[in-house]
Amino acid sequence: MFTDSEITARGGEAVGQLKVNVPVTFGLMHLAPLWAEFMAMHPKVTLDVTLTDRVVDLLDEGYDMAVRIARLPSSSLVSRKLSSTRLILCASPTYVSRYGAPADPSELASRAVIAYTLLSMGDHWEFEGPRGQVSVTVAPRMRANSGETCVAAALQHQGVVLQPSFLVGAHLKSGALVELLPEFCSIELGIYAIYPTRKHVTPKVRLLIDFLVDALRMQSWA
Repeated sequence: MFTDSEITARGGEAVGQLKVNVPVTFGLMHLAPLWAEFMAMHPKVTLDVTLTDRVVDLLDEGYDMAVRIARLPSSSLVSRKLSSTRLILCASPTYVSRYGAPADPSELASRAVIAYTLLSMGDHWEFEGPRGQVSVTVAPRMRANSGETCVAAALQHQGVVLQPSFLVGAHLKSGALVELLPEFCSIELGIYAIYPTRKHVTPKVRLLIDFLVDALRMQSWA
């Protein structure tokens, strides 16, 4: 393992271990295919990638960088925006044919909702529509701390989900899911690279962030 002084001495070359924390679903779907390319570009880097939806303490747990999906990055850390994603209300065409499409967000209070446990809004889903901001309290039929699990239930016609475009985009494109209430937009989330300090940013961190910015710009949901 190389020290930061060795990295700096090499004139900006990315060298040494790079410890990164990323969200589980986003990490599997959109970051996992990128790591090999980054390693091929920077053969003197060794990657240590941890997937968890828990908010880790970068300094205490020794991470060089984390990817977080949130409305705003933590004010105690330095961040750079990599991309963005919006929450989309959707269900399967079969569910819609059985129960009809809701005409207003208020109807979600009595619908079969499949809720993501870690959603920052909790059970109070927010939308911006023709008459301004509206909020509805849902009563989930199912909860899961995995967005993929929520979407899997929706694909089997069990209810309505509010999930990010990076997760449901392909299903919407294929027709397996359909967007509900498109005139009512839910929140947009930023996808950020978070790192502890702006001072003495090592080349390995800076180069990884630049790489992710370029790579994620090409994603169809971005």
